[in-house]
Amino acid sequence: MKWNLRMTAANRGIWKASELHRKLAEHGLEISTGKMSGWWSGNPASIKLDEIDVICTALECTVADLMIAEPVAKSEGTEQAGQTAVGQDRRVTPRPRTGRSLPPL
Repeated sequence: MKWNLRMTAANRGIWKASELHRKLAEHGLEISTGKMSGWWSGNPASIKLDEIDVICTALECTVADLMIAEPVAKSEGTEQAGQTAVGQDRRVTPRPRTGRSLPPL
C-alpha cells in the first residue's frame, strides 16, 4: 500500500501539514506534531481506523484516495526455508501435546 495523504490534501487546497493538523483538530482529532509529520511525509508508523475516518471526513475523500494498492511482484527464487510467497497456502499440522504445563507461580 502506498500512503497518499499529501496528494489528497493538495488536491483539496491544503499544502502544509499545519493546515491539515488544524483541520483535523476542527473535526475532533488531536494528534501530536510527530505523528502528523509521519503521516505527511508518507511513512505513517501507525494509524487507527477512527483516525482514517476523521481524515476522510475532513478532506471529503474516501479511503481509496488515501491508500493506493501496489501489488507485490513475485520473483523467482525469492522463497526461503520457512517462508512462503504472498497468496500461497501454507498448511499447519497440529502436534500432539505431551506432558502438562506447570502451575502459575
